[in-house]
Amino acid sequence: MTPPIRVLIADDQVMVRQGFSVLLNAEPGIEVVGQAVDGADAVARTARLAPHVVLMDIRMPGLGGIEATRRITAAAGAPDAAPVSVLVLTTFDLDEYVYEALRAGASGFLLKDASAAELAHAVRVVARGDALLAPNVTKRLISAFARTADAPRAPLKDRVGDLTERETEVLSLIAQGLSNAEIATRLVVAEQTVKTHVGRILVKLRLRDRTQAAVFAYETGLVRTGEG
Repeated sequence: MTPPIRVLIADDQVMVRQGFSVLLNAEPGIEVVGQAVDGADAVARTARLAPHVVLMDIRMPGLGGIEATRRITAAAGAPDAAPVSVLVLTTFDLDEYVYEALRAGASGFLLKDASAAELAHAVRVVARGDALLAPNVTKRLISAFARTADAPRAPLKDRVGDLTERETEVLSLIAQGLSNAEIATRLVVAEQTVKTHVGRILVKLRLRDRTQAAVFAYETGLVRTGEG
């Protein structure tokens, strides 16, 4: 029997934590293992409870969600560390801090008014190591706030040169919010071929998932704001 997906909920609002706990515990194959009241609590409980997914609020007193996300994903990247994905919680789909959270290592974001089905789907997506990169909302968010990032840095741009022409094309389409199936249709290739390209892109650029790949594409100037 497959063990349940272990979830930690980090939010300074009691009602939000309890509400999400009720919704997720009612879903088959998902178990809420803990609740954290702020970022520091989230980091500590993640180390102790080893969740697969952390639902992370951004705006919390003390240590905020962005720095907590950075610390959690950094620890998860250590040798022999248990994998954990961070799913950012936000009230607005254009929260200026969400882009920074994605840069800090979050695997995606979820609006706080999401339905139970959307919440469960998001948890399952990031738990299996994928990124929650919605074609419309996340594309708009990354595009809108990419301008707040520093100018493209030479080391990052140099890494793009490691990609083949087709891989660079696939990376651009990922950043524009296209799914593997949509990329396959656009390039007239098999979806499995796209999956292979995506895997090679992540390895070559030393990125964890599609969300990081999208952020990377904007930061290097491969995709421009408003493109797509």
